[in-house]
Amino acid sequence: MNTLLKRYNYTTIYTALLLLLLLLIMLSAATGAVHLSLQEIVQIILNKTGFSNYTEISNVHEAVFWQLRLPRTFMCIAVGASLAVSGSLLQALFRNPIVEPGLIGTSSGAAFGAAFLLVMGSLPLLRFLQPLGDLLMPLSACVGGLVATLMVCKMAASFSRVNIAIMILAGIAVNAIFNGATGFLAYIARDPQARSITFWSLGTVSGAPWKTVLICGSTAMAGVLLALRFTRALNAMQLGDTEAGYLGINVNRLKMQLILLTTMLVAVATSLVGIIAFIGLVVPHMLRLIKGSDNRFLVIGSALLGPILLLLADMLARVLIAPAEMPIGIITAFTGAPVFMWLLYKSRTNPQKGGFYA
Repeated sequence: MNTLLKRYNYTTIYTALLLLLLLLIMLSAATGAVHLSLQEIVQIILNKTGFSNYTEISNVHEAVFWQLRLPRTFMCIAVGASLAVSGSLLQALFRNPIVEPGLIGTSSGAAFGAAFLLVMGSLPLLRFLQPLGDLLMPLSACVGGLVATLMVCKMAASFSRVNIAIMILAGIAVNAIFNGATGFLAYIARDPQARSITFWSLGTVSGAPWKTVLICGSTAMAGVLLALRFTRALNAMQLGDTEAGYLGINVNRLKMQLILLTTMLVAVATSLVGIIAFIGLVVPHMLRLIKGSDNRFLVIGSALLGPILLLLADMLARVLIAPAEMPIGIITAFTGAPVFMWLLYKSRTNPQKGGFYA
């Protein structure tokens, strides 16, 4: 199967992923406690754009589509692209397939930054930041995610190389610190604040307003475009830091730029929808199995496959215990954790490559 897929060129794979994404956008808009048929969705769109004036469309269904389903669908696309692209960049940066934002503390640090602002935002010291408005939460999450990521990278770096075993252990320790700090904030918080912190710990895209979709979507689009600028340098870095330096690449500057970029992508997504694990781990590896390790392909493919997987997980979250909804973070954890354990086993049995060149 893998050999057959690798015969296709990049354009064919991109086209297939894009068509699948468009199909899932329609299915996502139709799936939920209130079922919307495809014909009804098309008619709602035509009415809104002025191409039709069909009067038998339910006002309730129209409101569900425009105010609930569509922003939720586009939030899945933005978050899925952010997490998948950040995972692809981190795996290329550290040259190992078991690195992902949740493993190196970015997600837990971002959740702590958001929770800290939620609980402590009324302090006089932080009141002068209030004019930032809706941008304040993502910025606070970025600071928390960056601190956590730099802590893990600092502990794992030695002699200009990264020890992946130490990175995993450091990630466990840093995650424990920030998860414990977030738990403490939930303990001292008032009930509404505690519920919001619990929301972050489980992860969900339900109830996303258009304002947050715009913030997350803009960040994701900017992040993908910036990531494409680094793909050639990342391909060179697969030869090693020293060899990349011989090719004229400022390795240390590139590492810091990529850490800042991935932190921004993950932190903004986490601050808005909570911790959603394993998307950044699974997507790049699936793409390597399909076509290979060219980072130009991985970044574009991740921006398409990440939303596809997150849309599938979100639709499952809506129907598994309908009419109630399951947090999407639970779905991704149950599906992603076995893949992560398999990657660890593969890394153990093939230590020279660690599964990176699958």
